[in-house]
Amino acid sequence: MQTLHTIAELRSVLSEHRRSGKKIALVPTMGNLHRGHIKLVEVARSEADIVVASIFVNPLQFGPNEDLDSYPRTLQDDQKKLQDAGCDYLFAPNNSEIYPEGRDQQTLVEVPMLSDLYCGTTRPGHFCGVTTVVCKLFNICQPDLAIFGEKDYQQLRIIRKMVSDLCIPVEIQSVATVRADDGLALSSRNGYLNEEERAAAPAMQQTLQLTCQAISQGNHDFRQLESEAESQLSAAGLIPDYVRIVRRSDLLPAQAGDSSLVILTAAYLGPTRLIDNCEIDCNS
Repeated sequence: MQTLHTIAELRSVLSEHRRSGKKIALVPTMGNLHRGHIKLVEVARSEADIVVASIFVNPLQFGPNEDLDSYPRTLQDDQKKLQDAGCDYLFAPNNSEIYPEGRDQQTLVEVPMLSDLYCGTTRPGHFCGVTTVVCKLFNICQPDLAIFGEKDYQQLRIIRKMVSDLCIPVEIQSVATVRADDGLALSSRNGYLNEEERAAAPAMQQTLQLTCQAISQGNHDFRQLESEAESQLSAAGLIPDYVRIVRRSDLLPAQAGDSSLVILTAAYLGPTRLIDNCEIDCNS
């Protein structure tokens, strides 16, 4: 695996592969890689001739009181994991390479409405930072496909809409969330949890499963189910940000008669914010 730090270097090596007709896959990450990230690389390896992973802790998607400075940066360990997974190129730029005129002068890419819901309410500007950097990475790499995990369901839906609205010729492929044995969705931020918090964290997935079970058994009072789920999270020691039962198609609140649903949730354990989701199909 070759590690590249500049746009010019990456474009140079990929242009050769593109001229040879090779299919290129991109796996965007912020590093501190875990089994979930490696699964994305493995899927990319099975789908494409050339696999590119990016590691960039994107300052645009962090709010003023969030963990930008303390976010784990583990490049050497990440390089080994990527190499073992069969990645061909790691693109690891610094801030000035991605934002040469500074963040304040950066052209922004924003998906309206969807970016203001749920996590967008708690983290204003977060998704604008995500879509801006992902759009830049797509333009830099020009991949045939890009692989994303389904843990951040809202982010995935926003990226799909950005690609569609802007006619970006990249296929978006999603991969199911990788979980610990107790059901907790793997996340780079799980490392922030102390022993007591880690023990409580699986309650998020357990609450989602209970809510899915209630819906499958015919309870379609979605607003009441949301309230009950938030109470269950609180009883388990989490501080709920939200639980929302929404349509998969547009992430708007589910109503009676809607069938293809996803339950989205975010909650705090201490200072650590966790997210998860659960898809469900119900009969109207």
